[in-house]
Amino acid sequence: MSEKSSFPIPNNIQADETTGRYIITFRDDRVTEGLQALREVGMTELPSAADFPESATDMAQIEAAGGMVFPTLGMAVVTLEEDALNRVTAAAEEDSPILDIEPERIFYAIARELQEDYLRGYSDAVNHLYETATVTAPTNGVEPTESYSDDAQSTWGLKATKVINSRYTGRGIRVAVLDTGFDLQHADFRGRKIVSKSFVSGESVQDGHGHGTHCIGTACGFKDVNGRRYGVAYESTIFVGKVLSNAGSGSTAGILAGMEWAIVNQCQVISMSLGNNVPTPSTAYETAGRRALQNGCLIVAAAGNGRRNGYTVGQPANSPSIMAVGAINNSLQLAPFSSGSGSAPGANVDIAGPGVAVYSSIPMNKGRYASFNGTSMATPHVAGIAALFAQAHHARGWQLWQLLTSRARRLPLPASDVGAGLVQAPM
Repeated sequence: MSEKSSFPIPNNIQADETTGRYIITFRDDRVTEGLQALREVGMTELPSAADFPESATDMAQIEAAGGMVFPTLGMAVVTLEEDALNRVTAAAEEDSPILDIEPERIFYAIARELQEDYLRGYSDAVNHLYETATVTAPTNGVEPTESYSDDAQSTWGLKATKVINSRYTGRGIRVAVLDTGFDLQHADFRGRKIVSKSFVSGESVQDGHGHGTHCIGTACGFKDVNGRRYGVAYESTIFVGKVLSNAGSGSTAGILAGMEWAIVNQCQVISMSLGNNVPTPSTAYETAGRRALQNGCLIVAAAGNGRRNGYTVGQPANSPSIMAVGAINNSLQLAPFSSGSGSAPGANVDIAGPGVAVYSSIPMNKGRYASFNGTSMATPHVAGIAALFAQAHHARGWQLWQLLTSRARRLPLPASDVGAGLVQAPM
């Protein structure tokens, strides 16, 4: 049941794939003025996420209207012809309510390394492949002195992060996982409080991919059918935001819609195991991360799996106000795929989590459980532990960030790869 498998990630992922639409970020508290500025250059009235109950946006309306306003985030997705784009760009002067305009990009569930290994026919030897590869990961000359293993009681990641010793459960905390959805029929989650919404046009929340169910299992699950614990915040309220399709991809519009929904619903933590390979931070995501923190919500995102291809932390994790998560293995060595910090200001790995051979839930029709590799798997460990700190200390936003990083276990690895170190649960 725990056989290594692959997620159906497209093989033609581009470093900077765009949709043709644009993201407009408004300056703080100037959304109304910004919309007026857009009308003055000929843009028609856009629907607002606030028009929908609890900001659960209907993505079909974005397509029909050519855009949408997200008032809590302070930005809009718009369709602009070249002439209108030029006029909006010209209007975005220093005293303008418009802070920035950028292309809308495509993002993916971050599991490409595993997909490549699987396609080469090494499904039964992935453990050996990663153990061999991580020996060469930078360790600052310090050999590992300990190792963790899955056993009948729990996964290795819960041991390494001290989750199994924590008295906290995430009770009273809302955790949003923005991903490929969730298997709403998964037997391990019967009786759990789950709020769900699809932000992928034409697709239900039901996870036809597997990535989202795996991430939710780690962040918010509990035990498997045999009693092995694999989840962190097992009494948290789960908010499932489907922002990536069953093919594993999605646009900024859907991701922003999911973020707006989670913040309006007062989620204390947002987990996003998604990204691209663009090394420069996005103004939109940095602004969204900062405004989320101001609203008492911490966003945690995967650093990316691009080290072997020379990539550093990609969007949205390279935003200074979004916590970027790197991956380590069960010997507390750097996973060979885990992207390091970039050269752009703020494009740093902030913390690390277990990301190799991580056992968790997958859709019932795909086998119920499986083990996967990736910074995607490390991210929900951090998100779940963030929920434990939120419960233990009533911490929110920046305070929650500081608790996670200050309580992390320092590792004999470069901070550019693991940030503050290995995330640790509160006792």
